[in-house]
Amino acid sequence: MTASSAAVAPKTISSAPWRERAEEALIPPLVALLVALICGDLLILSYGQSPATVYRLLLEGTWGNAYGFGQVLYKATTLAFTGLAVSFGLRAGLFNIGAESQLAAGGFAAALTGLALPIGTPLILALPVCMIAAGLAYLKTRFGAHEVIVTIMLNFIVLALLNWFIAGHLHVPETLHTPEIHAGVLPRLADIDSRFHGSAANLALIVAALVAVAVWFYLFRSRGGYDLRAVGLQPQAAEYGGISVGRVWMRALTFSGVIAGMGGINYVLGYKHYYEDGFASGAGFLGIAVALVGRNHPFGVLIAAFFFATLSQGGLAIHAFVPKQMMDVLQGVVILAVAMAVPEVRRVLRSARRRVDA
Repeated sequence: MTASSAAVAPKTISSAPWRERAEEALIPPLVALLVALICGDLLILSYGQSPATVYRLLLEGTWGNAYGFGQVLYKATTLAFTGLAVSFGLRAGLFNIGAESQLAAGGFAAALTGLALPIGTPLILALPVCMIAAGLAYLKTRFGAHEVIVTIMLNFIVLALLNWFIAGHLHVPETLHTPEIHAGVLPRLADIDSRFHGSAANLALIVAALVAVAVWFYLFRSRGGYDLRAVGLQPQAAEYGGISVGRVWMRALTFSGVIAGMGGINYVLGYKHYYEDGFASGAGFLGIAVALVGRNHPFGVLIAAFFFATLSQGGLAIHAFVPKQMMDVLQGVVILAVAMAVPEVRRVLRSARRRVDA
């Protein structure tokens, strides 16, 4: 081997794993998206409409104007929190299906804190207090039996309890929401740029991005994250290696509930400035799909949240041509395509590499 070839070889060997990871991260989701688009074309054609026209209206109603884009950002913010919550649990091998009630409980706690703080409390003090209250509202998820059963049942219990509180004690007359909060209000994007006038987007989206970065750092740059991922991959081997599996699971469910609870600030502190019964409206359950499509990676979850938010807002933009429920069907198609296509495409990629190496 010559000196020049020896110098090139390490670079080629070191770059191969990065290229392989990039292929497995990008190609399978793109194939799944292509499958979903083909199914979407067939659905649109079944209504006698042109797919090109419908997709053009969808993009114009979402990314094509400031109001629509603001609504996409608002919906993506809530989905980012719930998606991050679910993905955090999945990394530890736990399936948290309680993000719906965790989101509602977090919003309720943030509203109570905003009402309790004195009028005129500076935002720099009020916001952290409200966020902590939103995050701590669901720490009780750490007790119980199997996490799937516990989180499903607690959805009904917590939502019913919140409904009782609002309807019986804390509502403004003739409504199902609390009074407006006194402190902790987040500025809307419309306060910064008038082109976003009317949209619900607010600075909670920055909080969601920071939470995603914090989750990434914890999972991939800390000892606790290493333990959590090891338990998620093989709990028996992790326990044999000296990791306390029970403690990791406790921590994972607790952090998962905290992240979902923090999502309540998007509606309560950033949008309406009060807690309203039923405001979660499925965002917690959709967070499961966001986590799966985002491949349980914090930044993948952000992208998936933006994608699902675009479909949700786009359904309103194309309602004149096809039923907006078609976007719900398309969301289901995307989930199925990811679940079915991603493993198959990865298998094909790995098989092709083995043939090349041979």
